[in-house]
Amino acid sequence: MLVHDTALIYGRYLRQSLRSRFALLFGMLTPLLYLLFFGPLLTGLPLGGKGSSWQTLVPGLLLQLGLFGGLFAGFTIVIEKGQGVVERMRVTPVSRLALLLGRVLRDATVLLFQAVLLVLAALVMGLRAPLWGVLIGFGFVALLTLSLASLSYALGMKADAPQEFAPLVNAVSMPSMLLSGLMLPMSLAPAWLDVLSHFVPFRYLVDAVRDAYVGSYAGAHVLYGVLVAVGFAALSVTVGTRVFRRAGA
Repeated sequence: MLVHDTALIYGRYLRQSLRSRFALLFGMLTPLLYLLFFGPLLTGLPLGGKGSSWQTLVPGLLLQLGLFGGLFAGFTIVIEKGQGVVERMRVTPVSRLALLLGRVLRDATVLLFQAVLLVLAALVMGLRAPLWGVLIGFGFVALLTLSLASLSYALGMKADAPQEFAPLVNAVSMPSMLLSGLMLPMSLAPAWLDVLSHFVPFRYLVDAVRDAYVGSYAGAHVLYGVLVAVGFAALSVTVGTRVFRRAGA
C-alpha cells in the first residue's frame, strides 16, 4: 500500500515537473553561473585541498543544488494549501507517509537530473574526477535533498503564507552556505570560523564529496559524511512524517 501510494504521488508531481521544462533548467542557473564565472578565477590558486580547483568547487556546487532545492521545496505545499489541493488530499485514503515520500522523491529526481547536467558542464570546463567519486557525489545530493525537502514540507504545512515561509528558509540557507564551505574549503578560513563550521552538518557532506572526487573513498571525511547524511535523512523524514500525520495532509 505504501509503495503503491508513494509511486502514485511521485508520478503525479514528476509529471508536473516535466511539463515545466523552463523551471527544471532554471533551478540549476545559480550553480551554473558560479561554474562559468567563478570557477575560472580559482584555476591555479592554492585552495588548501586535494586535487584541482574544479575538484574543490564542483562538489560544493552540487551540494548547493541540494541545499537550496531542498529548502525551497516547501513553497509548493504552501501554494497548494491556498488552492485547496491539500484539503482534497485529506479526504483520500492515501498513506500520509506516501504524501511526503512521493514529493521528496520527485525533488530528489529533479535535482539529480540537474546535478548530472552540472557535472557534464564542469567536464567541459576542465573537471576530471573518477566515476565512482562522481556517483558518490550524486548519492550525497539525493540524501541532502530528501532531508531538507522533508523539513521544508513540514515547515510549509505550518506556514500560512509564502511571506511567512521565505524569511525562515533564508535564515537557514545563507548561514548554511557560508559556513559549510560550499564555495571554498573552510581550511582557508580563520581558526574560529573553521571551528564554527563544524557545527553545521553540511560541512561534513562537502568534505566527503571533495574527498570522493579525488578518489579517496575510505577516509574519515567520507565516513563522517555518510553518517551525518544518513542520520540527518532519517531524522528529517521522521519529523516530516509526524507533521503530515498530525496535520492530516
